[in-house]
Amino acid sequence: MFTGLVQDVGTVTRLQRGGMLDLWIRTALGASGFARGESIAVDGACLTVVEAQGDEFLVQASEETLRRTTLSRVQAGAAVNLERALRMGDRLGGHLVLGHVDAVGEVVSRAGEGDALVLAFSLPAELAPFFIPKGSVAVDGVSLTVNDLGEDRFTAALIPQTQARTTLGNKSPGDRVNLEADLIGKYVARLHGLRQSSGQAPGGLTAEALAAAGFGRNG
Repeated sequence: MFTGLVQDVGTVTRLQRGGMLDLWIRTALGASGFARGESIAVDGACLTVVEAQGDEFLVQASEETLRRTTLSRVQAGAAVNLERALRMGDRLGGHLVLGHVDAVGEVVSRAGEGDALVLAFSLPAELAPFFIPKGSVAVDGVSLTVNDLGEDRFTAALIPQTQARTTLGNKSPGDRVNLEADLIGKYVARLHGLRQSSGQAPGGLTAEALAAAGFGRNG
């Protein structure tokens, strides 16, 4: 589990392709202290630390991961967003992120808005039901707020801190990015779909429904 708050921008130093893709990544997070088997998000994809030496660590990406993320195109020297797994008791400053990339999108446009950088991203049709204006999304592992939402795209504003501490500030139209829809949105959409498929009448979200579920009661 992650929060979408990038802790370091690492550098891919070595690649080795075989049955898996081996990636050695240099980081300032103290790789020598990484435990074998711990999870780390690399550009939003949850991977497992296999080995650590000095300031570098090794992770492996399976064929499924390569099919569903941008890691299939990564090259030595590439900068990647890194976040170690959330610990119990840590502050949840972003939103709940699993590191399970749903789809790959593209940067559609970039524009300045004061000190902010506004990026527009393509929105794959299969992810659209999980998005709402002002909802959350992880883009290359970065927790962002959906500003404007269209049928096939959405926008997000990057404050100077996000521009400086993640790779998103350097993205240009046509660049591919990993997208993970909000976890809560996915469950709500799933439950709504099950309700419809079961033939239940769509009652909507009402005060009565909330009360029946235990919300809004006094005492």
